[in-house]
This record gives sequence, structure tokens and C-alpha cells, in this order.
Amino acid sequence: MMGDKKEKIGIIIPALNSSAEINLTLLSLKETNKVFDVDLLLVDGGSVDNTIEIAKSYGARIINTSPNRGNQLALGALAVKGDWMLFIHADTKLEKGWIKTVNNFIKNPRNSNNAAYFRLAFNDQNSAARRLEKITEWRCRFLKMPYGDQGLLIKRSLYNLVGGYQPMVIMEDVDLIRRLKPYKLIPLPVTAITSANRYSKNGYLIRSARNLLCLTLYYLGVPIKLIHRIYG
Repeated sequence: MMGDKKEKIGIIIPALNSSAEINLTLLSLKETNKVFDVDLLLVDGGSVDNTIEIAKSYGARIINTSPNRGNQLALGALAVKGDWMLFIHADTKLEKGWIKTVNNFIKNPRNSNNAAYFRLAFNDQNSAARRLEKITEWRCRFLKMPYGDQGLLIKRSLYNLVGGYQPMVIMEDVDLIRRLKPYKLIPLPVTAITSANRYSKNGYLIRSARNLLCLTLYYLGVPIKLIHRIYG
């Protein structure tokens, strides 16, 4: 007896010199083809390390473009195959059990006009990381604003309906989430463990304050290029 036909899902990973983290990301995606018909796509922004070689070893297709994450995500969505798409950053590892959770979400016909994201955790034992995780949980619960490092699972039809990612050097995730507000954004009970490097390098308080400043400037309509310079 033939089994159920596998759902086609495209996984898009924007990357730039990500060799230090991407192996763990890809390792967490390795079993995906047991449940889904997977098109794994790395959209590289000009890496000079061995990011591309690592991705190819996991069977990923490669697209080369300029270092602009919004543009990388947008190009990836155009090129990847599948009725469903999962966008995940190159420094984010999905915890065990995510495949079953995503499959259950996709199989529910009510989710055709919903998008989903993962719970955020940092790969850092610092108590400041735990506090930031709680703030993120609050932001998602009450403001309905997950960021790109929490991943995004979305059906292609809904993605196209809201206009998809725009080729922005920063705030591409906030921009898309704002356009998804009329639809449900559902938190999945799975953790996405992301790199804390940008926080541990500058300090959690300074980095968080800078992020908040950039978000405020974005909502005030300040040009994206200026916000990008402030973001650093």
C-alpha cells in the first residue's frame, strides 16, 4: 500500500560567512526529508569562508547574490519549490521534534491563511539571555511581533497575498510581519536556538537598546539605510 504523498516544502536559508554556525542549523534540518518532499535552498550573500561547501554537503541548492538579507529571502522565495515555505536564519538550530509539529500545522486546513514561528532561545547560559527570551515571549504574545531569528512558516499563497519579503537591508522581518497582522501568527511549541554572538559581543543591554532604537526609527519612517548604519 502506498503511503500518503509527502507535502512539498521549501526551506530558505539566507547566509553570509556563516560557517561557524550553519552546520548545527543544517544538522537540525537533516531528517526533514523523512516527512516532507524538501527543497533546501541556501541564498548566499558572497561568503568567503566555506559556508557554501558545508551547505552542499547537506544537499542544499545554492543561489549567489549580494549581501542583503531582505533581498536574499525574497529571491529564495521565488526560487524555492513547494506550497509551503520555511525561512530560517543560518545561525538558528531547531530543537528535536520540530518536524512533527510543523507537519501537524501544515496538515490542518485552517492554517492555509495562518503563519507560524518558533519560540526563541539563545545558545548562552548568561542570565541576561534568559531575560531577553522572556521579553521576546512577551513581545510575541502581546504585540504579535516575532523576529526573523524565530523562523517563519507560511503557505506560498498567503506569502504572495501579503507581498512577501522586500529587498531591505534591515527590518525585512518587521516589514513582513506588519503586513501579516490581519492574519493569525501562531507560536509553535518548539524552540529555535539562535546564536547570541551579536549580544555577547556588545553586551545584552546595549544591543537590545540599539535594536529598540532601530525599531522606533523604522516606525517613525526614518530611511532604512540610516537605520542600518545605526544597527551596525
